[in-house]
Amino acid sequence: MDLSRRQLFQAGGGLGLALLLAACGGTETDAPVDESGPPRRGGTLRVGALGRPGAITRDPHGSQANESDYLILSLRYDTLTVPGENTITAPRLASEWQASPDLKTWRFTIAPGATFHDGKPVTAADVVYSLRRLRETPAGASRLPGIQARNITADGDGTVVLVSDYPNAELPQLTRLTTFVVPDGTTDIENAPGTGPFVLEWFRGGNARLVRNEQWYGGEVHLDAVEVSIFESPQAMATALMSGQIDLASNVGAVAARTVAGRTDIRTVRRADDMAMPIVMRTAEGSPFADPRVREALRLAVDREAMVAQVLSGYGTVGNDILGTGDPEYARDIPQRTRDLDAAKKLLREAGFDTAETYSLYTTEDIAGLAESATLFATQVREAGVKVEVVKQESGSFWDDTWLKGDLYTTYWGTNDSVLFFASKTMVSDSGQNEAGWRDTEFDETYRTAVATADAGARADLLRKLQSIQYDRSGYLLWGMADGIDLAGSAVRGLPKLPGYGRVQLEGAWLAR
Repeated sequence: MDLSRRQLFQAGGGLGLALLLAACGGTETDAPVDESGPPRRGGTLRVGALGRPGAITRDPHGSQANESDYLILSLRYDTLTVPGENTITAPRLASEWQASPDLKTWRFTIAPGATFHDGKPVTAADVVYSLRRLRETPAGASRLPGIQARNITADGDGTVVLVSDYPNAELPQLTRLTTFVVPDGTTDIENAPGTGPFVLEWFRGGNARLVRNEQWYGGEVHLDAVEVSIFESPQAMATALMSGQIDLASNVGAVAARTVAGRTDIRTVRRADDMAMPIVMRTAEGSPFADPRVREALRLAVDREAMVAQVLSGYGTVGNDILGTGDPEYARDIPQRTRDLDAAKKLLREAGFDTAETYSLYTTEDIAGLAESATLFATQVREAGVKVEVVKQESGSFWDDTWLKGDLYTTYWGTNDSVLFFASKTMVSDSGQNEAGWRDTEFDETYRTAVATADAGARADLLRKLQSIQYDRSGYLLWGMADGIDLAGSAVRGLPKLPGYGRVQLEGAWLAR
């Protein structure tokens, strides 16, 4: 599984990763914080992030299961582009980009003054090497869909050329998440110098200290250093914050937020609609949920408001079975599904669904709320006559044996990205992360047409159609969107306001002490 999948920051992705749009909503705090005046330079920000010692990785192009790992990598390495405050995609290591008239060939210009931490200038050869290495990972087809490794080339020292297999007006979005750049020919990947705002000083057992990159091309970095500590549970991280061991508890969740309620020295930072938490119903032939009437019945059997209230403690919003709620083109005019047990039972009868059978719903406790959502779902659908047994799996077994294979399981996306992002990653028939095994010719054709359409108005119409198809026929039951929740000490300022991947951009953070 790749970073953009399990993170995007657990979205916390850590990781996340994300993508995230300003339209996803900004940061909300439980108390106003005065951030007026110039940021203070200096100090060390101590950040806690979730992770498991057995899943640690230091490969920037590997599979980051830990939010702590992805945070460290994101501070150390730059991607070509990043989520923007006011745009879906903003410049980073690539200062600008331009498409050919047919939207297949894209030219990315390397930012002036960009250097590695060892002082060597970044060249197109470095970017080509890095993107090809990324593309050739097991998840490469999902990370850079439609771009073959051989079609990533350099034009001189300062320009990288990406040629897509098909016209793609949104190709720059693909370069925001995992396109970390290392020097051409790198063999010692764990110690490869980066280009990011912080330089790795040491790494020990999943914990790390990074110091300010005085030569960072991207602008001034306020903090002297960031220290990242790995925690295996949100509660342990919240306890460390309350005892003064860390300054920021990243993606700590609603339970921990309740723990610190009433403390004036800790504030809760909420990012609306930060993480999608759908239930996946496999649509492939042979699955008990292959009949679209069965999938519709289960969607109608769910009490979404109760799910948000009980699973997320109200820290979230009701979902409508469409991924990409942060997209400015999200189709809010599509009717919100509500619970209708009579209609659900009728559809199950029409489909000949076997209500005498007990169906397994697989889940994991990787993210707070996943297992709880499965349990409440099983209780609710039983009122429609569907018997569901919740099976909790250890993280490794779940992602290796169930994800992309199971008939019924929970999943999450720690990013609230665009409709096209999710379509390309999880729903077009040939996507590498087609979680439901869904194959829909009309959806595929609409997607290809949408990404090939340069005119914004015409593309918006196509996106509306794409979402309507997903709403009617996909394998997703998106009951809710969870808020992202960080807990910050009173001195922490300048935290990122974007959810998902955007929230690891800590170069603007500072300490008011």
